[in-house]
Amino acid sequence: MSNQITVEIAYARSDTQVIMSVRLGVGATAIQAIERSGILEKFPEIDIKQNKIGIFGKLTKLETVVRDKDRVEIYRKLIADPKEVRRQRAEEGKAMKKGGGELE
Repeated sequence: MSNQITVEIAYARSDTQVIMSVRLGVGATAIQAIERSGILEKFPEIDIKQNKIGIFGKLTKLETVVRDKDRVEIYRKLIADPKEVRRQRAEEGKAMKKGGGELE
C-alpha cells in the first residue's frame, strides 16, 4: 500500500473554473492540500479563513484529514441570498395573472 494519496482542489469564479491535482502523504489535511496546490497564489481573492470549504459538496473543516481521490472544494461567498431571490420571484409572480400576462 502506498503512503501517497492524490487529492483534487476545485475553485470556480463566474469567469473560470480550476481543478488541480496534488499528491500528498497519507494523513494530510484539507488545508495542506489547498496550500500544496498553489491555488491561493493563483487566486489571491481566496481568504481561506473566510471562504468555506467542502469535500464533494459537504461542508468540512480545514483540519479534516483527506482521503485518496477526495475533491476539496473552495466556495465563494454568495452574491445574492437565495431565500431573498425566491421571495422576490414570488412577489413578482403575484403581480402576474394566470397565463403569464401582466395585470393592468
